[in-house]
Amino acid sequence: MSLIEVKNLKTYFHTDDGIVRAVDGVDFTIDPEKTLGMVGESGCGKSVTGRSIMGLVQMPPGRIEAGEILFRHNGAVTDLAKLDPNGSKMRSIRGNEIAMIFQEPMKALNPVYTIGDQIMEAIILHQRLSKKEARNRAIEMLRAVGIPLPNQRVDEYPHQLSGGMRQRAMIAGALSCNPSLLIADEPTTALDVTIQAQVLKLMNNLRRDFKTAILFITHNLGVIAKMADDIVVMYLGRIVEGASVRDIFRDPLHPYTHGLMKSIPSLDTREKERLVPIKGVVPDPFEYPQGCGFEPRCPHAMDICKRQQPSLKTAAPGHIVACWLME
Repeated sequence: MSLIEVKNLKTYFHTDDGIVRAVDGVDFTIDPEKTLGMVGESGCGKSVTGRSIMGLVQMPPGRIEAGEILFRHNGAVTDLAKLDPNGSKMRSIRGNEIAMIFQEPMKALNPVYTIGDQIMEAIILHQRLSKKEARNRAIEMLRAVGIPLPNQRVDEYPHQLSGGMRQRAMIAGALSCNPSLLIADEPTTALDVTIQAQVLKLMNNLRRDFKTAILFITHNLGVIAKMADDIVVMYLGRIVEGASVRDIFRDPLHPYTHGLMKSIPSLDTREKERLVPIKGVVPDPFEYPQGCGFEPRCPHAMDICKRQQPSLKTAAPGHIVACWLME
């Protein structure tokens, strides 16, 4: 049974220039203790999907227009899409049963509070522990994520930590209440390659130790290969392909996924062999193509692609794709 099931999620932003359909009918599930990788270019709706689950879409101009976000917890099912983002029910889930790691720790961490105070705040609120108990828990979490001298770091401010340690501290805060779902939004983008590898290994170990499911949002397919059990590929607010990591890398079916694969540098690439970029740019969010969103950039586009949006269909067991080529 899935931990969270997203059905036909639509999150739109109503602006003076028109409506931006940031998430436009997305469906996926995440099972307990599994990692789902969500991949796509910037602006395809990945982060908005994560924020929709957390109830963090800025209102106005954004709002969830339709769909369900069914979260199973404590023997019950709650539709997060129907909850008031600022209501007590959503606040009891956010940060406690579902937590989020953001892309840039310096923007997510408050510079005027110590690392310990920021981790303790969620522990005291959700776990009903005393300040002393919460402090001990914060130190325990800093130690768990590999921060040296946790008894000292707990009283330091974000600017006193390196980028890698700030990211670890944010992971410690997110896991401090032992959530069943962790949403990681580009958690390693701002880190150098060495620290990135350490953080990925840490998150895999913590997933196993804390039995936490992860929604891992990134544009980096190389990272996803190390982290995820399954992958969904997003483009213009829609899922265009979904399958296990093995099937996606071995047999990508959508032309957009093919393009992403060809854009990955490899150690096996010959010296004179050039990477093949995806031609064109993501369409203007106010001027969506009438048919398939990828049609203006697709090397295999047909007449029907210009007229009609393809729906997701099963191409093989566990492998879905939205492309007229599959017909």
